[in-house]
Amino acid sequence: MKYIDNKIYLFISIIFLSLGINAQDKPNIILLYADDISARELPIYGSTVWSDLKGKDTSDPKYRAQTPVLNTLANEGVYVKTAWAATICSPSRAMMMTGRYAHLHKWWHNSDKGKSPNGKGSWNLFDSSPYTIDDVAKKGGYATYWAGKTQMKIEGFNFDEGCFTPGEGSYNTAIPTTDFRLETRKETGKKVIYNADTNKALNAKSYVQSGWYWKPHVQLMNDPGNSEKYEWWPNTKKSKKEFGLNTFGPDVELEFIFDFMERKQKEDKPFFIYHTSHLGHDAFDFLNPDSHNKWPGTPKISWNGSKYTRTTPNVTGDKGKYDTHGTITESGIYNHVNYLDYQIWLYMNKLKELGVENNTIFIFCADNGTSGYGKSSPVSQKGTHVPLIIYAPGLNLTKKGMQDVLVNMSDMLPTIADLGGVEIPDSYEVNGKSLMPFLTTNKPKHREWIYAYHKDNQIVRGDLVLKDGKNIWWDVSGNPSDLISFPKITDWSKVSEAHRKERDELKKIIPNFDLHATEHDAPKGGSKAPESLKLKAH
Repeated sequence: MKYIDNKIYLFISIIFLSLGINAQDKPNIILLYADDISARELPIYGSTVWSDLKGKDTSDPKYRAQTPVLNTLANEGVYVKTAWAATICSPSRAMMMTGRYAHLHKWWHNSDKGKSPNGKGSWNLFDSSPYTIDDVAKKGGYATYWAGKTQMKIEGFNFDEGCFTPGEGSYNTAIPTTDFRLETRKETGKKVIYNADTNKALNAKSYVQSGWYWKPHVQLMNDPGNSEKYEWWPNTKKSKKEFGLNTFGPDVELEFIFDFMERKQKEDKPFFIYHTSHLGHDAFDFLNPDSHNKWPGTPKISWNGSKYTRTTPNVTGDKGKYDTHGTITESGIYNHVNYLDYQIWLYMNKLKELGVENNTIFIFCADNGTSGYGKSSPVSQKGTHVPLIIYAPGLNLTKKGMQDVLVNMSDMLPTIADLGGVEIPDSYEVNGKSLMPFLTTNKPKHREWIYAYHKDNQIVRGDLVLKDGKNIWWDVSGNPSDLISFPKITDWSKVSEAHRKERDELKKIIPNFDLHATEHDAPKGGSKAPESLKLKAH
C-alpha cells in the first residue's frame, strides 16, 4: 500500500540530500513507548488536572511532573494535541507493532484476544500480521533493537537484539538472578499470591509479576558474545558483582540500548530503537512491601536549568526490610514522568556524542491512559488520549510546536515505512497513515478521524464529535482546561450542522471495524501470505 505519492517522496528525498543524507544513510529512529501515561500528565499539554499518588484527580503542584527536556523537544519539534492509542496495554501494542486495528490482529483487550486458527491459545501478532514494525524497519535497512516491556510472545519477531524486563519464561517462575517477584502458590486448593522475597502471602489484591523496576528480571536476546539466543542478565563477572538492590530496570535498558547505538554507528548502519519502557506503569513496591504504594519510586534526580544530576541509589536490607537512605523518590506517576525526562536527556546527549543528533528522529508516546484515571476506560477519551512528541532537528519539518490534528498509534508503522523507503503492497491492509506528508509539506491535516477499541466497544472521533465505548456522543470542538470535560450531546438540534454531518460520517466508519461479535477469532486458514515488502524506487 502506498502512503505517499511520488512527489511527496521526492520532496522528502530532496530534504535528505540537502542535509547530506544519502539513500544508504537513512535517519535513525528512536521510538520511546511509555506505559500508562495520559497526555494530562505532561505539563506541555497544559491540563489543570493531573494524577495524584493513587491516580485520582488533583491540581496540587506537589504532584505535577517537571519535564524541561520534553518541553523543549515538543516546542522545537512537534507535539500532537489529540493522539490516540487503545484503552489498555496489549491492544495498543498490537496497534503500534502491526499498524492495524483489532478486526485484523484480534487483540481486543488484555483479557480478550482472538484464538489462533487451530483454536489453541491467542493469535500471535507476527502470525496475524506478517509485516510488523521490526519487519518494516529491517526491510528499510535498519539494525533493530527492542528494549523493555514485551507482554507477548517474542520468539516470532525479527528484531536483531533485545533487552527485556522481564523476559520470556519468567512469568510465575523463579530465575537465578532475583527474587523480586510475586508468584502463585496453592493453599487448601486455592491460589494465593506470595512475595517471593519475603516468603509471605499478600493481603492486598495484586497479580503475578516479575519485578521490572528494582533488582529486575532482565533477559538479553542475541547479545554479542552470548552463546545462547536468550540469556538472563547479569551474565558476566562484572555485571554479577554490580547487580543487586541498587539496580534499576529502566537504567539497564538504556545501558544496552546505548551500547547497540554505539556499535551500529561504528558500522555506519542506521538503527531503529523500539523502547517500550515500563515507566508509568504501577507495580508492586518490593522495597516497601507493606506500603501499598501504587508506583515504586525511582532514583532521585535534580535539574539545574541545563543538566540533570542523578543520585546514586543506596538501598540496604533484605527480605522486605529495606532502607533507601533518602536516595529513592516517593511513589507517584509524576516521578516516573520525571525520570523519563531524565532518560530522554541522556538520549539527547548520546546522540550528540555519536554525532547523529541531526540524523535521528525521536518519537515519544504512550500506550494508554494513566492507571486510576484512564487505563481501560472506554468513557470519552480517558483511556485513549496519550502524549505524542516528535523531534527531528535535521529533517526540516514544516510544522513546529503544538499541532491540532488527529493521530493514531497505528500511524507509526507506515511512518517508519516512509522513513525507510519501504513500500507496503496495496493488497496488505494497514489502518495507519504515514505522518511524513503532514510533517514535511504544507498539508494542513493528517486525518479526518481516529479510532480505538475496548473489547466490543467502538470509540471514534473527528474534529467536532466523539462517540465513546458507552455509545455516548460528546462535543469535542472546544478546549476544556482539564482536557476531558467535553459536553455530552443529548440534543442534536442544539449543535451545528457540521457536527451532525461529522456524526453521520463516523457512523459509516464503525461497521468496518465492529467485528468483535462476528469475527472475534482468527480465520480458520490464518492469514494469507502477502506480497513482499519492497523498497521504493528513487
